[in-house]
Amino acid sequence: MKAFFEGIQYLFVDILFAPLDFLRSLELSSWFVANTINWIFMIICASAMVYWIKQLQIFNDAGTENQDTTAHSFLK
Repeated sequence: MKAFFEGIQYLFVDILFAPLDFLRSLELSSWFVANTINWIFMIICASAMVYWIKQLQIFNDAGTENQDTTAHSFLK
C-alpha cells in the first residue's frame, strides 16, 4: 500500500508539477515570463467578460430581456 501512495507522489511531484517548478525557478530571471499562465488566464477571462457584456447588450437592445422582478419563481 505504501508503494501505491509513493507512486502517486512520484506522478504529481516529479512529472505533473515539473512545468510549474520550471516557472518557479524562472521567476528569479524574468517575472513576466514566469507568470505567463496567469497572463493567459487573465486574457481568457477578460475576453469572456467582453463577449458576455456584448451578448447582454444585444438582448437588451432587441427588447427580449425579461426584466420583471417576478421573472423567476423564487422571487415572488
